[in-house]
Amino acid sequence: MRFEDYKSISFSRRGKVLTATLNVPDQLNAIAGALHTELAHLFPDVAADPDTDVLVLTGAGRAFSAGGDLSHIDKMRNDPHGFSEAVREAKRIVFGAIDCDKPVIAKVNGDAIGLGATVALFCDIIFAADTARLGDPHVKIGLVAGDGGAIIWPQMIGYARAKHYLLTGDLVPAPEAAAMGLINFSLPAEELDAAVDAYADRLAAGATKAIRWSKVTMNIGLKQLAHQMMDAGMAYEAMASITADHGEAIAAMRERRKPAYTGR
Repeated sequence: MRFEDYKSISFSRRGKVLTATLNVPDQLNAIAGALHTELAHLFPDVAADPDTDVLVLTGAGRAFSAGGDLSHIDKMRNDPHGFSEAVREAKRIVFGAIDCDKPVIAKVNGDAIGLGATVALFCDIIFAADTARLGDPHVKIGLVAGDGGAIIWPQMIGYARAKHYLLTGDLVPAPEAAAMGLINFSLPAEELDAAVDAYADRLAAGATKAIRWSKVTMNIGLKQLAHQMMDAGMAYEAMASITADHGEAIAAMRERRKPAYTGR
Protein backbone atom coordinates (compact mmCIF):
# COMPACT_ATOMS: atom_id res chain seq x y z
CA MET A 1 0.00 0.00 0.00
CA ARG A 2 1.03 3.59 -0.57
CA PHE A 3 0.88 5.76 2.54
CA GLU A 4 -1.75 7.97 0.88
CA ASP A 5 -4.01 4.92 0.50
CA TYR A 6 -4.31 4.35 4.25
CA LYS A 7 -7.65 5.41 5.75
CA SER A 8 -7.33 4.47 9.44
CA ILE A 9 -3.69 5.47 9.89
CA SER A 10 -2.49 9.02 9.24
CA PHE A 11 1.10 10.03 8.54
CA SER A 12 3.37 13.00 9.13
CA ARG A 13 7.05 13.35 8.40
CA ARG A 14 9.94 15.28 9.92
CA GLY A 15 13.09 14.63 7.93
CA LYS A 16 13.75 10.89 8.00
CA VAL A 17 11.36 10.34 10.91
CA LEU A 18 7.89 9.12 9.91
CA THR A 19 5.04 9.26 12.43
CA ALA A 20 2.14 6.86 11.91
CA THR A 21 -0.94 7.67 13.98
CA LEU A 22 -3.67 5.12 14.59
CA ASN A 23 -6.55 7.39 13.68
CA VAL A 24 -9.90 5.98 14.76
CA PRO A 25 -10.27 8.02 17.96
CA ASP A 26 -14.04 7.58 18.23
CA GLN A 27 -13.38 3.84 18.66
CA LEU A 28 -10.33 4.42 20.88
CA ASN A 29 -8.24 3.11 17.97
CA ALA A 30 -9.52 -0.43 18.44
CA ILE A 31 -7.51 -2.66 16.12
CA ALA A 32 -10.29 -4.16 14.04
CA GLY A 33 -11.57 -3.98 10.49
CA ALA A 34 -9.69 -1.48 8.31
CA LEU A 35 -7.17 -0.57 11.01
CA HIS A 36 -6.30 -4.25 11.53
CA THR A 37 -5.76 -4.67 7.78
CA GLU A 38 -3.67 -1.51 7.48
CA LEU A 39 -1.44 -2.48 10.41
CA ALA A 40 -0.73 -5.72 8.57
CA HIS A 41 0.70 -3.59 5.74
CA LEU A 42 2.33 -0.83 7.78
CA PHE A 43 5.64 -2.34 8.85
CA PRO A 44 6.56 -3.84 5.44
CA ASP A 45 5.64 -0.53 3.78
CA VAL A 46 7.85 1.39 6.21
CA ALA A 47 10.70 -1.08 5.70
CA ALA A 48 10.50 -0.51 1.94
CA ASP A 49 10.25 3.31 2.14
CA PRO A 50 13.58 4.95 1.18
CA ASP A 51 12.59 8.22 2.85
CA THR A 52 12.13 6.74 6.32
CA ASP A 53 14.87 5.78 8.77
CA VAL A 54 12.80 5.83 11.99
CA LEU A 55 9.10 5.12 12.59
CA VAL A 56 7.13 6.60 15.48
CA LEU A 57 3.82 4.83 16.14
CA THR A 58 1.16 6.55 18.24
CA GLY A 59 -2.60 6.97 18.61
CA ALA A 60 -5.04 9.80 18.04
CA GLY A 61 -7.24 10.98 20.88
CA ARG A 62 -7.32 9.53 24.38
CA ALA A 63 -5.88 6.06 23.66
CA PHE A 64 -3.00 4.42 21.88
CA SER A 65 -5.31 1.49 21.21
CA ALA A 66 -7.74 0.59 23.94
CA GLY A 67 -8.64 -3.00 23.16
CA GLY A 68 -10.95 -4.78 20.77
CA ASP A 69 -14.17 -3.52 19.29
CA LEU A 70 -17.14 -5.45 20.75
CA SER A 71 -19.11 -5.63 17.50
CA HIS A 72 -16.04 -6.90 15.65
CA ILE A 73 -15.35 -9.53 18.33
CA ASP A 74 -18.97 -10.70 18.15
CA LYS A 75 -18.83 -10.81 14.35
CA MET A 76 -15.66 -12.91 14.36
CA ARG A 77 -17.34 -15.44 16.67
CA ASN A 78 -19.90 -16.19 13.97
CA ASP A 79 -17.70 -15.73 10.90
CA PRO A 80 -15.07 -18.48 10.52
CA HIS A 81 -13.86 -17.12 7.18
CA GLY A 82 -13.47 -13.63 8.64
CA PHE A 83 -11.64 -15.05 11.63
CA SER A 84 -9.19 -16.92 9.39
CA GLU A 85 -8.47 -13.67 7.53
CA ALA A 86 -7.95 -11.91 10.84
CA VAL A 87 -5.48 -14.64 11.84
CA ARG A 88 -3.46 -14.04 8.68
CA GLU A 89 -3.41 -10.31 9.35
CA ALA A 90 -2.44 -10.79 13.00
CA LYS A 91 0.54 -12.88 11.93
CA ARG A 92 1.54 -10.22 9.41
CA ILE A 93 1.36 -7.53 12.11
CA VAL A 94 3.64 -9.44 14.48
CA PHE A 95 6.11 -10.66 11.89
CA GLY A 96 6.02 -7.31 10.11
CA ALA A 97 7.10 -5.58 13.32
CA ILE A 98 9.85 -8.13 13.94
CA ASP A 99 11.13 -8.09 10.35
CA CYS A 100 11.11 -4.30 9.87
CA ASP A 101 14.80 -3.45 10.10
CA LYS A 102 14.17 0.21 10.88
CA PRO A 103 13.83 1.27 14.52
CA VAL A 104 10.23 1.70 15.65
CA ILE A 105 9.35 3.88 18.63
CA ALA A 106 5.98 3.43 20.31
CA LYS A 107 4.60 6.71 21.67
CA VAL A 108 1.90 5.38 23.98
CA ASN A 109 -0.21 8.48 24.48
CA GLY A 110 -3.00 6.61 26.30
CA ASP A 111 -4.14 3.11 27.16
CA ALA A 112 -2.67 0.25 25.12
CA ILE A 113 -4.88 -2.79 25.64
CA GLY A 114 -5.03 -6.25 24.06
CA LEU A 115 -3.61 -6.24 20.56
CA GLY A 116 -2.87 -2.55 21.11
CA ALA A 117 -0.47 -3.52 23.89
CA THR A 118 1.02 -6.27 21.73
CA VAL A 119 1.73 -3.82 18.91
CA ALA A 120 3.35 -1.38 21.34
CA LEU A 121 5.47 -4.08 22.97
CA PHE A 122 6.77 -5.38 19.65
CA CYS A 123 8.15 -1.89 18.95
CA ASP A 124 11.82 -1.35 19.73
CA ILE A 125 11.63 1.56 22.15
CA ILE A 126 8.49 2.31 24.14
CA PHE A 127 7.65 5.69 25.66
CA ALA A 128 4.37 6.08 27.56
CA ALA A 129 2.50 8.90 29.22
CA ASP A 130 2.40 8.25 32.95
CA THR A 131 -1.40 8.24 32.81
CA ALA A 132 -1.47 5.34 30.31
CA ARG A 133 -2.07 1.70 31.17
CA LEU A 134 -0.98 -1.43 29.36
CA GLY A 135 -2.61 -4.84 29.54
CA ASP A 136 -3.75 -7.91 27.67
CA PRO A 137 -7.17 -8.85 29.06
CA HIS A 138 -8.04 -11.56 26.50
CA VAL A 139 -8.96 -13.94 29.32
CA LYS A 140 -11.53 -11.45 30.62
CA ILE A 141 -13.56 -12.05 27.47
CA GLY A 142 -12.93 -15.79 27.39
CA LEU A 143 -10.17 -15.68 24.78
CA VAL A 144 -6.52 -16.72 24.56
CA ALA A 145 -3.80 -14.07 24.17
CA GLY A 146 -2.80 -15.84 20.97
CA ASP A 147 -2.22 -12.84 18.71
CA GLY A 148 1.21 -12.08 20.17
CA GLY A 149 0.74 -11.34 23.86
CA ALA A 150 1.82 -14.78 25.01
CA ILE A 151 5.00 -14.34 22.97
CA ILE A 152 6.15 -10.88 23.95
CA TRP A 153 5.12 -10.40 27.60
CA PRO A 154 7.38 -13.16 29.03
CA GLN A 155 10.30 -11.82 26.99
CA MET A 156 9.88 -8.38 28.51
CA ILE A 157 9.19 -9.13 32.18
CA GLY A 158 9.81 -12.86 32.71
CA TYR A 159 7.38 -15.72 33.02
CA ALA A 160 6.27 -15.14 36.61
CA ARG A 161 5.07 -11.58 36.03
CA ALA A 162 3.79 -12.32 32.52
CA LYS A 163 1.69 -15.24 33.72
CA HIS A 164 0.12 -13.03 36.38
CA TYR A 165 -0.89 -10.36 33.89
CA LEU A 166 -1.99 -12.69 31.08
CA LEU A 167 -3.95 -15.05 33.34
CA THR A 168 -5.75 -12.24 35.18
CA GLY A 169 -5.96 -9.58 32.48
CA ASP A 170 -4.90 -6.94 35.01
CA LEU A 171 -3.71 -3.61 33.61
CA VAL A 172 -0.31 -2.10 34.40
CA PRO A 173 0.04 1.68 34.96
CA ALA A 174 2.87 3.06 32.83
CA PRO A 175 5.15 3.99 35.76
CA GLU A 176 4.97 0.41 37.04
CA ALA A 177 5.48 -0.90 33.51
CA ALA A 178 8.68 1.11 33.20
CA ALA A 179 9.91 0.00 36.64
CA MET A 180 9.47 -3.69 35.77
CA GLY A 181 11.01 -3.36 32.29
CA LEU A 182 7.83 -3.83 30.27
CA ILE A 183 8.45 -0.45 28.60
CA ASN A 184 11.46 1.86 28.42
CA PHE A 185 10.18 5.20 29.69
CA SER A 186 7.18 6.64 31.51
CA LEU A 187 6.89 10.42 31.73
CA PRO A 188 4.30 13.17 32.10
CA ALA A 189 2.01 13.44 29.10
CA GLU A 190 3.07 17.03 28.41
CA GLU A 191 6.68 15.87 28.01
CA LEU A 192 5.94 12.89 25.75
CA ASP A 193 6.15 14.54 22.33
CA ALA A 194 9.44 16.33 22.98
CA ALA A 195 11.07 13.25 24.49
CA VAL A 196 10.05 11.02 21.58
CA ASP A 197 11.12 13.61 19.01
CA ALA A 198 14.55 13.93 20.63
CA TYR A 199 15.03 10.17 20.76
CA ALA A 200 13.85 9.67 17.17
CA ASP A 201 16.21 12.42 15.98
CA ARG A 202 19.07 10.76 17.85
CA LEU A 203 18.44 7.46 16.05
CA ALA A 204 17.95 9.18 12.69
CA ALA A 205 21.32 10.92 13.10
CA GLY A 206 23.07 7.67 13.97
CA ALA A 207 24.87 5.08 11.84
CA THR A 208 21.79 3.87 9.97
CA LYS A 209 23.03 0.50 8.79
CA ALA A 210 24.64 -0.36 12.15
CA ILE A 211 21.39 0.48 13.95
CA ARG A 212 19.27 -1.56 11.55
CA TRP A 213 21.53 -4.59 11.58
CA SER A 214 21.79 -4.49 15.35
CA LYS A 215 18.00 -4.64 15.54
CA VAL A 216 17.88 -7.49 13.05
CA THR A 217 20.45 -9.44 15.05
CA MET A 218 18.65 -8.93 18.36
CA ASN A 219 15.33 -9.96 16.80
CA ILE A 220 16.56 -13.33 15.50
CA GLY A 221 15.64 -15.15 18.69
CA LEU A 222 12.32 -13.32 18.97
CA LYS A 223 11.50 -14.20 15.36
CA GLN A 224 12.29 -17.88 15.98
CA LEU A 225 10.09 -17.85 19.08
CA ALA A 226 7.23 -16.18 17.22
CA HIS A 227 7.41 -18.82 14.48
CA GLN A 228 7.26 -21.54 17.12
CA MET A 229 4.31 -20.05 19.02
CA MET A 230 2.14 -17.93 16.75
CA ASP A 231 0.20 -20.66 14.96
CA ALA A 232 -0.53 -22.52 18.19
CA GLY A 233 -1.61 -19.33 19.93
CA MET A 234 -3.97 -18.34 17.13
CA ALA A 235 -5.37 -21.89 16.96
CA TYR A 236 -6.13 -21.84 20.68
CA GLU A 237 -7.68 -18.40 20.33
CA ALA A 238 -9.89 -19.71 17.52
CA MET A 239 -10.97 -22.62 19.71
CA ALA A 240 -11.71 -20.25 22.60
CA SER A 241 -13.78 -18.02 20.32
CA ILE A 242 -16.48 -20.71 19.99
CA THR A 243 -16.69 -21.58 23.69
CA ALA A 244 -19.74 -20.84 25.81
CA ASP A 245 -17.60 -18.71 28.13
CA HIS A 246 -16.62 -16.38 25.30
CA GLY A 247 -20.27 -16.03 24.30
CA GLU A 248 -21.14 -15.28 27.92
CA ALA A 249 -18.40 -12.65 28.07
CA ILE A 250 -19.81 -10.87 25.02
CA ALA A 251 -23.35 -11.01 26.43
CA ALA A 252 -22.15 -9.67 29.78
CA MET A 253 -20.36 -6.76 28.11
CA ARG A 254 -23.49 -5.88 26.15
CA GLU A 255 -25.64 -6.11 29.28
CA ARG A 256 -23.08 -4.31 31.47
CA ARG A 257 -22.89 -7.07 34.06
CA LYS A 258 -20.33 -9.45 35.47
CA PRO A 259 -19.96 -12.64 33.38
CA ALA A 260 -20.92 -16.00 34.89
CA TYR A 261 -18.39 -18.44 33.47
CA THR A 262 -19.01 -22.17 33.46
CA GLY A 263 -15.70 -23.42 32.05
CA ARG A 264 -17.34 -24.49 28.79
